[in-house]
Amino acid sequence: MSQNSMSQNSKSQNSKSEHSKSENSTTATDQKIITVVGATGQQGGGLARAILDDPDQPFALRVLTRNPGSAAARALAERGADVVEADLDDEASVRRAFDGAYGAFVVTNFWVERTPEEEAARSRPQMEIDQAGTAARAAKAAGLKHVVWSTLEDTRPHFEHLGSEPPTLVDGYKVPHFDAKSVADNHFTSLGVPTTFLLTTMFYESFLTGGQGPHREQDGRLVLSNPMNDSALAVVAAEDIGRTAYGIFRAGAKYVGRTVGLAGDHATGVELAEMFARILGEAVEYRPVTHDQLRSAGFPAADEIGNMYQFYAEAGEYFVGARDPELIRAELNPGLARLEDWLTVRKDQIPLG
Repeated sequence: MSQNSMSQNSKSQNSKSEHSKSENSTTATDQKIITVVGATGQQGGGLARAILDDPDQPFALRVLTRNPGSAAARALAERGADVVEADLDDEASVRRAFDGAYGAFVVTNFWVERTPEEEAARSRPQMEIDQAGTAARAAKAAGLKHVVWSTLEDTRPHFEHLGSEPPTLVDGYKVPHFDAKSVADNHFTSLGVPTTFLLTTMFYESFLTGGQGPHREQDGRLVLSNPMNDSALAVVAAEDIGRTAYGIFRAGAKYVGRTVGLAGDHATGVELAEMFARILGEAVEYRPVTHDQLRSAGFPAADEIGNMYQFYAEAGEYFVGARDPELIRAELNPGLARLEDWLTVRKDQIPLG
């Protein structure tokens, strides 16, 4: 997100958007404006499409993006979204993007590509905490009535309670991309921003592009390896994070101040292997590994992913218990996708190398 804040269409059009708000933060057609951070990405994109696809049109979409000229941003603009250039590292631009809106969806990207200079200047956890602070202050100043903040648990109290001691990583965190988001929750609570805390989890997409699916051994067998053993893994389609956020906005004030745990499905390692066997039409062996083996696997962020899986496995009763798919389907997102259905549609995209 760049340092300048201006509408994709023109400065004058953005100015009109900023100054045409009414007391109840609606458009001229009485639609409440939702500003979506990350609308060109996975989580925010799901919300953007949900807003645009709703035939009742209770909300108008404003897109906050660093690159209003991207194909994704242009596609949303063509569907009627107000696309505004803004940056979570530039508070003034975020405040302008929030001005006149009813609510906002806020997400930060721990894994965003950064330059060596950016890596040296600020750790990734601190980047997320700082950016959440920017959003919270801008939301408070703009008088937003409802913010949905995409967050995660702090794993450290759980490990301490369990008597586990996984390696300590950057800035003293155990699973930095979890822990920092939980620390950032305080920005919203301390400022009194009316917020719903949406607890997310591993994406279904990880089985397609994140290396979490089965692989084919040299002898031709398909093997699924992870350290879950008998513990269930909670997973969700990235699109459903945004669509559940939309259900929260539609439900309104009753979700302000509440925490919502989200998953589309739960499955153990054995259950995942059996599911892939059904989808692929051939046997898939589940071969558990240890958390230490995963941490030493040599791929980028292996230590963090190993710690994450240790949290999933050891704190599984809490983690899965906090994420009830049927409750979400009943109250917020009736179309919440089940993992097997989602993967079956994408069978040809499952990498088996």
